[in-house]
Parts: sequence; C-alpha cells; structure tokens
Amino acid sequence: MRARVIAIAVATAVLATVAVVYTVSAARRAESADMPSAFGLDRGQLYFRSTREGDGTGRVARLPADPSARGAAAMSAEAAPAPDRRTTGGPACERFHAAGGTALCLQRRPGIPPAAYAVVLDGRLREKRRIALTGIPNRARVSASGRMLSWTMFATGDSYATTSFSTRTSILDTRTGYLVKNMEDIPLTLDGRRYHSPDVNYWGVTFARDDNRFYATVSTKGRTYLVEGDMRRWTARTLRENLECPSLSPDNTRLAFKKRVREGARDPWRLYVLDLRTMREHPVAERRSVDDQAAWLDDHTLAYALPGSDGKGSDIWTVAADGGGAPALRVAGGSSPAVVR
Repeated sequence: MRARVIAIAVATAVLATVAVVYTVSAARRAESADMPSAFGLDRGQLYFRSTREGDGTGRVARLPADPSARGAAAMSAEAAPAPDRRTTGGPACERFHAAGGTALCLQRRPGIPPAAYAVVLDGRLREKRRIALTGIPNRARVSASGRMLSWTMFATGDSYATTSFSTRTSILDTRTGYLVKNMEDIPLTLDGRRYHSPDVNYWGVTFARDDNRFYATVSTKGRTYLVEGDMRRWTARTLRENLECPSLSPDNTRLAFKKRVREGARDPWRLYVLDLRTMREHPVAERRSVDDQAAWLDDHTLAYALPGSDGKGSDIWTVAADGGGAPALRVAGGSSPAVVR
C-alpha cells in the first residue's frame, strides 16, 4: 500500500513538473512572438511568413517585390536555387496579410487549451488591437485601403479537402471598430431565392476597392459557391458554383480562385481566374493542386503556397494570371505572400 502511495505521489510530481515546463516554454514562445518587428510596411516589398529552417521560422520576412531587384530570389522550376537574402525579424504569425498601411497577423499560442488571436498591426508592424479567437488560423485578408480585415478559422477539422470541417469567418472595420464575429448570419440569396441552412460555412473573403463590396466562398449541402457581398446592406448572393478562396485583382476586374477538378482529398484543386465582366474562366499554367487563397503581386501575376520541396514547410510560387508561361519558384520556405503597393 505504501509503495502504491509513493508511486502515485511520484507520478503526480512528474506531471506537475511537465505542466510547469510546458507553461514556461509556452510563455517564452508567446513573449518571443510579441517582440518588436525589425521592419515596417514599405512599398515595393513582398512580405511573407518564413517557413525556412533556422532563425526566423514562423515569423514574417520580406524581399523586394520586383524579382529582378538585388536579393530578390526568383527561379523557374528547373533552375538551381538562387541566393535568398530575405530580411527576417517580423512578427510571429500563422497567417499574414498586409495592405494600405495595415497588417493582419493570425497567431496560435500553445497552452491548455491552445489560444488564438487576430492581431491588427500598423504600418510599423506595431500592435493596435488583439482579438481572441478559437480554432486554427486559415485565411487572412486586408482590403487595399487597409480599412477592412477578414480572417477565417477552422472551428473543426483542418482541411477543405474533406466535408468534415466547419469554419468561422470574421470581418473587422478598422475605421469604426465594428466586428462581425461570424458572418454565417448574413442574409444569403442562392439561385435567386433567400436561403437558410444550418450547415452554411463561409471562408476566403476578398474586398473590393470601395471597402463595401466583397467576395467569398459559401458551402452548403456539399457544394461551394462564389458569393458577392455588400457590407452596407449586409447581404450576399451566389454568383457561381464550384469556386473557392477568391482573390480580387488590384484592378478589381478578375478573381483568382481554386476550383475542384476531382473528387476526394488527393490533388482536388486547380488554380483558375474568372473575368468578372464576361464571367468566363480559364486555368493558369500551374497544374499542381493549390490549396491557398492566391495573392496578386500585380495585375498580371499570382503568388501562392505549395508544400515545400524538402517535404517541410511550404514554398511560394508565381504564375501568370492570363494562363500563359510556366510556374516559377519565388520564395523557398515561405507562405502567406502579400505585396505592399
């Protein structure tokens, strides 16, 4: 009996020690995540989350947006790796996006249970507002003016390739401070009729230049649709089926998106571009399955993340939006690309 009591006491002490070590380690990582950024938001820079092994992993880094600029590595799929002179030392983020002097950083902190935050940053990447979240960070977008922000969290599941997931998408107006915690309550018109269903999920918001119109994906009954939304009227209507993670071009005339081209979880998507004036779509030259909300580097070039060539992290690739050319590796060891114009 005495031996049993001693064993229980020892086990309790070990568990307590593990909990303390885990908590201290988590606190140190949290403190590291909030260290001041080594740089701010400057025009002509490509910002991204660094996934490269070593110093700066998981933190925002940057390179010149022009691939011909000194230090801005870019190469074709067949070329040997070029020197990567990224500037590291930005905030620690799981997802990142920036525009108009505002940045959005989605963080996930270890703990019991884990914590998540949407952190609004100013032009010097200093924290302006922090919003507590639940779930796994997945999508982040800032409007061109920097006023409107949106993010998507996985509430359950962690992949769009299956049907067993649930999302929670929020929209923040930084000018008024108004926060839509979950846009699932927006009045939806599907195929010309008001639609209600408990399985509705939204994700992948992208904003127009007027900070009022937006596009997003809605899923229901196993199908996905492109929706066009109106912030002032707080309404949304479907425009097209089988369109996910839209990204509006800088000139507001086209949407890049991922389209499901085969069933199942193995290589299900292909990257497409939709002309909003003609509503005609075409695939881009990238034939690999892209599970990302592509970013426009300019009116002609898309950037997106693919699994890393080393089997770890991810790499950022670029491709022409008109369907021509060939994909090119832009950043080895990176994700969440965003160009500050």
